[in-house]
Parts: sequence; C-alpha cells; structure tokens
Amino acid sequence: MGSCDQTYNQSHIYPGSRWAALLVLCAGMLMIILDTTIVNVALPTIQADLGFSPSSLAWVVNAYLIPFGGLLLLAGRLGDLLGRRDVFLAGLLLFAAASLACGFADSRWALGIARFAQGIGAALTSSVILGMIVTMFPEPREQAKAIGIYSFVASAGGSLGLLAGGVLTEAIDWHWIFFVNLPIAAASGFFALRLVPRDRGLGLGRGADLPGAFLLVVALMLGVYAIVGAAERGWGSPHTLGFGLLALAGLAAFFWRQARAAQPLVPLAALRSRTLLGANAVQALAVSGCFALFFFGSLYLQRVRGLGALDVGLAFLPATLIVGALSVGASAPLNLRFGARSVLVPALLAMTAGLAWLAAIDPGSSYLGGVLPGFVLIGAGAGLVFPAVMSLGMSGVAPEQAGLASGLLNTTLQMGGAVGLAIFATFASSRTSHLLDAGSSPSSALTSGYGLAFLLAALACVVAVGLALIVLGPDEAPAGVPAGASQPEEP
Repeated sequence: MGSCDQTYNQSHIYPGSRWAALLVLCAGMLMIILDTTIVNVALPTIQADLGFSPSSLAWVVNAYLIPFGGLLLLAGRLGDLLGRRDVFLAGLLLFAAASLACGFADSRWALGIARFAQGIGAALTSSVILGMIVTMFPEPREQAKAIGIYSFVASAGGSLGLLAGGVLTEAIDWHWIFFVNLPIAAASGFFALRLVPRDRGLGLGRGADLPGAFLLVVALMLGVYAIVGAAERGWGSPHTLGFGLLALAGLAAFFWRQARAAQPLVPLAALRSRTLLGANAVQALAVSGCFALFFFGSLYLQRVRGLGALDVGLAFLPATLIVGALSVGASAPLNLRFGARSVLVPALLAMTAGLAWLAAIDPGSSYLGGVLPGFVLIGAGAGLVFPAVMSLGMSGVAPEQAGLASGLLNTTLQMGGAVGLAIFATFASSRTSHLLDAGSSPSSALTSGYGLAFLLAALACVVAVGLALIVLGPDEAPAGVPAGASQPEEP
C-alpha cells in the first residue's frame, strides 16, 4: 500500500481538531455499522412483504456484507491513491443514494441490488477510517484511546441498530430504517469537509488491482450462495458442491493474482506476520458470534417470544451499554497494562459462555433469567475482544502497511460475519424444517434451530481462543505500541 507519511501533516492538526475529526469519522462508521444490524428486527416484516424464504432471508444481510467485506481492500488502496478523505466522502454519497433505493424497494431483487450498492458505499467509507486514526494519533496512549472509541462504535453500533430498527419499524414502517441514513450521511459529509484534513494521494498511476477485487467478491458470493442453498438441497448435492468448488477456485485465482500483480491488494509477503494473520483469524471467528446474537436473538424474541420490534431493540440495550462502557472506559487501560493478548483470551471465553447459555434456551425461557445473562456475557466479551484484536492487528505494522492492515481487519470483520451467518442460518433452517416435518410445534422447532446456531457460534469462539493461545504468543506487542513501531516478526 502507499506510504502513510504523506497522509497527515501533524504540525497543521491541533489536538482538539484531531479529536473532533475522530468523532466525525466515527459518526460515518456508526452509520455503516448500524446498517449491518438495523434490518434484523425488521426481518419478519420484510420477509412477509417481499416473500423471502427462511433460508434466503439471510441475503437481506449478506447482500450488504459481501461487497462490504470483499471490496474493503480495493477501497483501502483507492484511499492511498486518491486520498483517504475523498474516498470517505465518495463512499458517503454512494451509501446515501443506495439507502434511498433500499427505502423505495418493492421486491426481493430491488432490495438485494440496493443493499449490494450500499455495501460498496460502506466499503469506500469505512476502509480508510482506521488507517487515518492510527496516523492521526501516533502517541501510544492517545492511539489506544482513539482505537477504543472506534471499537466501541464498531461493536456497540450493532446493538444500537437493533434499537433504532425497532423504533422505526414500529413507529412508521421498515422502509424508514434506510431513509434514516440520509441525514446522518449529510451531517457526516458536511463536518468531514471542515474538520478532517485532506490528504494527498499517490495518484492512480500507481495502480489498483481491479481483477483481484473482482475475483475476491465473486468467490465470496459463490461461497455464500452455496452455503445458503445447502439448507434446501443438502450439503452433498451437486448444486452445493459445484458452487462450493467454484468459490474455492475463485479464492485460489485471487491468491494467484496477488502473487503476480504489480500492485496487489494483499502483498503475500505481509501475510508472513503471525500477529497480523492471527488477529484477523480470531476476529473473523469472534464476529460470527456477534452476528449470531443479533440475527437469531432478534428472531427468537420476535417469532418465539412474541416481542414487538421496539421491545427487541430495548432487550439488546443492556448489551449495548456494557459494550460501550468496556470499549471506551476499560479496554485501553487494560490493554496497555496487561497486553492485548492477555485481555483477549478471557474476553473470548466470556463470549463463548454467553453463546453457550443462549444455546440452551427453550420456548418458555424468560428474558431476565433465560436471555439476559447470555446477552450480558457476550456484551462484556465483545467490549474487550474487538479493541484488543484491532490493536494486535495494527501493532508492529510499518507506516506504509497501515492501510493494508486496516483493510484486512475490516475485511475479516465483515466476511467473518457474512460467512458465519450463512453457515449458522443454513444449519438453523435445516434443523427447524426437520423438526417441523417430525411434528414439533413451530415455537419448539424454531428455538431448536436458533439454539443450534448459537452452539455453532460458541464453537467458533472456542476455536478463536485456541488460535489466540497458539498463534498470538505471550510475547506479542502490547496494544499501546503505535503502528509503525519496530517490532520483530515471527516467521
């Protein structure tokens, strides 16, 4: 990626304006993250209005997540070439236009295409934010605090999306969960022009790997399509195996391209860092647990417990508050004192315990005794996991690789959610269909399917714990080491 040394001239940025600029960037990120989960509480209404099947309903989320995650690396490269603030603003404009199209969608295809365009805008907007933050805040303690604020927005924004979605769906209708993005995008763009310094890009002549980006997005779409289709056709069907093999071939072609491209999206030499690879793998597994919480928790509370959309949003509020308190107030000092890895492992265990708790719920489980403990454990874990894993991923990264590291972390954040959700939704739908065919009641069948999804998400977090212990060794750099510090890399 291009050099970050040209991105900001620190002598022209006063400390106060840097924090104001951070708030503007986080406001843009909040809008992007809100749209990842704001649709969850409206899913039953959208399904009834537009005719989605139970398994294809995940596409309302994944049509957004796939281009979002698949294009982040290309978008980050464009930020290096064209200037990060300009790419941020272009993404805001596209996201707002696509949100307007989502709000007016009257068919499955119209909504899916508009959500896909939203994902492209989200990639452009969010890909450059973390790179700008670590460059704007080079001092260790300031950087840790800034990353904590950013992580709070990235993690708690999902829960806030559920609350906002509930309010809008009940007060007006589901179309307004998309219209609400327009004033947020306008305000973010207005203040970004005034508070975020404009950086000078390297120029398009330095090249962007468009074929590589195309291969990555196509491979991810084919993979998710194969997974979602397995609910109806079976894992061993020619349809599932055929599209699965095509997805693997696309991924292989992507890495072949990266090894030969003059300006690859992912320089393969950078992947020799165990810290970078381990942090991305842990994050992909952990975020799948958060998406399981939002998606299946919302469906359980509405379809089984009969809560309204607003009540579902309020039910997630305790988790939101816990994530916020830990991300902003506790994560930075804990990471600086004990090291990010030492904080990461117990936080992952808390998430695992919360997901395992939710896997045992039944149709008669109360909110206070049956659901809330799981929400609290997952919220506490997530509030510490994501600041720690982002700090680990950015630590020891040279300035010229800050954009790459930021892009990889954002990519695994979205792709871990998309692929994990597709897998969990497929198994949940299959379990529910099997039990309904066997004569179980709808509430029991649905709860059993959701419980299986939570169990699989808990197992994903167990794998994340193993990777954190094995790949991220105890001698890793603490979170307070600024990006660009000289740190020895393991082979």
